[in-house]
Amino acid sequence: MKKFLFLCLIAFLTACATVPITGRKQMSLFPESQMIATSLTQYDSFLKESKLSSNKEQSDMVKRVGKRIANAVEIFMKEHGMADRVADFAWEFNLVDDDTPNAWCMPGGKVVFYTGILPFTQTEEGLAVVMGHEIAHAIARHGNERMSQQLGIQALGTGLGVLLNEKPAETQQVWMTAFGAGSNILVTLPFSRSHENEADKMGLVFMAMAGYNPAAAVDFWKRMGESGGQKPPEFLSTHPADATRVKNIQAFLPEAMKYYKK
Repeated sequence: MKKFLFLCLIAFLTACATVPITGRKQMSLFPESQMIATSLTQYDSFLKESKLSSNKEQSDMVKRVGKRIANAVEIFMKEHGMADRVADFAWEFNLVDDDTPNAWCMPGGKVVFYTGILPFTQTEEGLAVVMGHEIAHAIARHGNERMSQQLGIQALGTGLGVLLNEKPAETQQVWMTAFGAGSNILVTLPFSRSHENEADKMGLVFMAMAGYNPAAAVDFWKRMGESGGQKPPEFLSTHPADATRVKNIQAFLPEAMKYYKK
């Protein structure tokens, strides 16, 4: 037990980092290199089980917006002495034929958009809102934090690689949940809302640097809020309530506009 507690202490002391833009301190127990390697396996498996969109115009737009924002991210990281955060990224952007309004980005820059979100993005600027937000999750290493919370105790004793080999189904579910592609786990919900707010702010800066007006985020999230359907109370959702999100975005817009390059 003493050895285990000692390992926990060492992990805590060595795993602290600062999130870009927001300056929040975070703890990530897993080496980012291992997170990226694992994401490649999960990403490849996902693509094999999914159907890529045959709409060339829409697919090209996803790739175009992704490349512009990825370039802005790399510039920002370099200018702020954080180039190591994207040093091992191999950016890739795909549009999957799926009616679900969703998108996500795994460690290493693997981004997937679902065709179901395009009616809400509507324009290239609207798509940039989502792209900046999802890429921000990866840059902030939110997935690592979620994985650390959900698998940390087990992984400290066995290692992520062992968990993947011995309990692949369970670990894959936690992995996909950590990156927004799985089901919700109630115990992590408040933590996830914090990540969403952080990704909103970072995403606004990234899209602004890429030449997209961050004010487009307000209209996008209003459209999402008007999409209909029964929504759970905010405290039971991984995402902030629509009105709360729009209010927070509007409050941060003056800061984001400082980065806007037309």
